[in-house]
Amino acid sequence: MISICLLGASGSIGSQTLEVMESYPHDFALTAFSVGHQTRKISPIIKRFPSVSMICVQEKSAMNKYAKKYPNLRFFYGNEGLVSLVECSHAEMIVNALVGFVGLVPSLTALENNRLLALANKESLVVGGELIKDLLSRGKGKLFPIDSEHVALAKCLAVDSKNVKNLILTASGGSFRHLAREDLKNVTPEQALHHPTWKMGSKITIDSATMMNKTFEIIEAHYLFDYPFSKIKVIIHDESMIHSMIEYKGGTYRLDIGKADMRVPITYALSQGLCLYQTYLCSDYRQFAEYHFSPLSAKRFPVIKWAKKVIAKKGTFGAVLNAANEAAVSAFIKGKISFLDIERIVSILMKKHANIEHPTLKDILEVDAVTRQMAAKLINK
Repeated sequence: MISICLLGASGSIGSQTLEVMESYPHDFALTAFSVGHQTRKISPIIKRFPSVSMICVQEKSAMNKYAKKYPNLRFFYGNEGLVSLVECSHAEMIVNALVGFVGLVPSLTALENNRLLALANKESLVVGGELIKDLLSRGKGKLFPIDSEHVALAKCLAVDSKNVKNLILTASGGSFRHLAREDLKNVTPEQALHHPTWKMGSKITIDSATMMNKTFEIIEAHYLFDYPFSKIKVIIHDESMIHSMIEYKGGTYRLDIGKADMRVPITYALSQGLCLYQTYLCSDYRQFAEYHFSPLSAKRFPVIKWAKKVIAKKGTFGAVLNAANEAAVSAFIKGKISFLDIERIVSILMKKHANIEHPTLKDILEVDAVTRQMAAKLINK
């Protein structure tokens, strides 16, 4: 039985992780979790998983309240509390289902403490890919992706990683995939949050509509599988049934096919890739007549170009890309800026940035803070 510390238990991925764990009660034991501001979920989770001994919340007042209610449990709070939860829980596996930059330091802490890291937090690799790769290269911990696209690639590469021509990520195209750019000027947050094939949190749903989500996934694929940008492609796939694929030099393709259900890749990550699965080898993925594909247009989705820059330059460009996007997406959801302003703000800040090569964690934290300040000024204008 593997003991698990779940960061972000109250979110979409976190909730589905709990469902997977309940399906395999003899394989996984939840020993610690975090819920941020969603403290109302603490009691139900404790009832479902009596093995829990530690919990992290966002506010100190909430920590004090629940510490009195559950005197036999240990509580932490804030971002520092997340790190303490990872360190003190001694869980064998850390599932990082946090959303945003806040997930970076817990990911680094997990690997530094030689834990298994099941990673759904895209930002950890986008912002701190070099730091994470350095830890893994020194034998610190192990990393298992949770994103459906990267799990799909991992499955296909595990079956056959020879003579690979390209890694191909599939993209749904998001909420506005059938709209031209001129039709995007007045779209609302409510419209953007209506995803055509997946049920996800608000941040990732907006990122899917701008294609920033796929931009992040290209960067993730680079760090996870050591392929250059030139060998990582993206195609639009309306049905989200093919989660990603490998193109071989001989002209064949290996695909991972299945319904849009995040519990499948979560199970793969929790089982460390040792679960049963099947990939499909074909001469042409377009032979599936019931599925629809189209090329990704860089003019329609201009943020995709930033993946190339982050991969080529590395350094602190990933930190700027993420911080600018997080600030802009939050402002859009609150109605402060338009949908197209998201990519404008990102573009301005990426072009202004003076890169720091081989950054330390301190460098990344400082660049993140400065970028958010600059984004706030642009938003207020």
